[in-house]
Amino acid sequence: MTQPLPHQYPRPLEGIRVLDLTVALAGPYATLMLGGMGAEVIRVEQPGGGDIARDNPPFVGKDGVHFGSRQEGEVSLTILNRARNKKSITLDLKQAKGRQLLARLAVECDVVVENMSEGTAARLGADYETLSRANPRIVYCSINSLGDPSAYPGLKGMDIIAQALSGLMEVTGAPHGGPTRVGVPVGDLLAPVYAVNGILAALIQRGRTGEGQHVKVSMLDCLASWVAEEHFDVVARAGLPTRSGNFHDRLVPFGIYKTTDGAVAIAAFQPAWMKALMEAMSRPELLDDPRFNKRGPRMANATALNQIVQEWTRGLTADAVVEELFTRRNVPAARVRKPQEVLGDPHLHSTGALTQINHPLLSDDGAVGMGLPIQFSKAHAQFDKPAVELGASNAQIYADLLGLTAEQLAQLKTGNVI
Repeated sequence: MTQPLPHQYPRPLEGIRVLDLTVALAGPYATLMLGGMGAEVIRVEQPGGGDIARDNPPFVGKDGVHFGSRQEGEVSLTILNRARNKKSITLDLKQAKGRQLLARLAVECDVVVENMSEGTAARLGADYETLSRANPRIVYCSINSLGDPSAYPGLKGMDIIAQALSGLMEVTGAPHGGPTRVGVPVGDLLAPVYAVNGILAALIQRGRTGEGQHVKVSMLDCLASWVAEEHFDVVARAGLPTRSGNFHDRLVPFGIYKTTDGAVAIAAFQPAWMKALMEAMSRPELLDDPRFNKRGPRMANATALNQIVQEWTRGLTADAVVEELFTRRNVPAARVRKPQEVLGDPHLHSTGALTQINHPLLSDDGAVGMGLPIQFSKAHAQFDKPAVELGASNAQIYADLLGLTAEQLAQLKTGNVI
């Protein structure tokens, strides 16, 4: 079992400073990854309120975790998850003094990340054109929902909207059912992964040219590029259904099969696996059946073959199927696990894919949060610094980094600039 590296190793992005102008999930997840890899992330939020996600239940307080209304002194578990490894400052960009401070902060940073609604960054003086004039070396990343400019002006680009427009919903779900939303906000989680790739590539290029640039990523673009992987245009011309549900007829036997206590995933499309599956089922004669003896006929008769496999698995537990197929015969098979099982998997915690969220308000049981599923042989990277309160880093950033005096800070606070 892989063990996380000791913390005496350096972080790969040490020395990189990120100005985080993000909200909700897509943007904060990108800066979370950068922070986990060692970048100094300075998160900017509106004074007095902050990110809209701060009002996302469940909330954590002295009486534990609950899904009611947020009370004084409580914090959203969402924020505890997404704001780790970040500093927090407040800044009102609607005020001229706020925009001036933002430009000064941009001079001190390597990267800016934002996911504001279309046109908002420009109105607040936080757009690439403005901040790159202050710092030509800045790598500025915009994460948006439906493109910039959007092909759907005025449409609020939530994850469900991006999934719908990308075609992903139409290819997800049962063949004779309706379009199905992916069970996690895949657009909100996928776009920031591409964004981080773009940021790192731009930083590498800056190392050669000395110039920054504008990196743009949209949820719709990312999801549509995934849909194109399956060549659904060719599938449609062949008259095949776009939704395959829990089965993949081109690779049959390949799917999710019911058992007495749940379900099991089986992938037995290779000849040796198919043979082993038929032997496990005590149905070796099916290997000579013209419907199933080759992949082409099996595809045409996928429903019949899946029903035969389903009849066998339905009389066994999931663990018994896995024992018979994988353990004894090396056929790919796995029990379909519940999220609670996955979140408690010690192996996934040991690799860093999952981490325990540590915060004074959380009990010893705590909560499991997103980990950084990247391992380095000579670097340490993980979300291991707890989220801080809104504006907790104001003095450090404005005084230490920008050199403002205590009197200036007091004036900015009185004027609700910070």
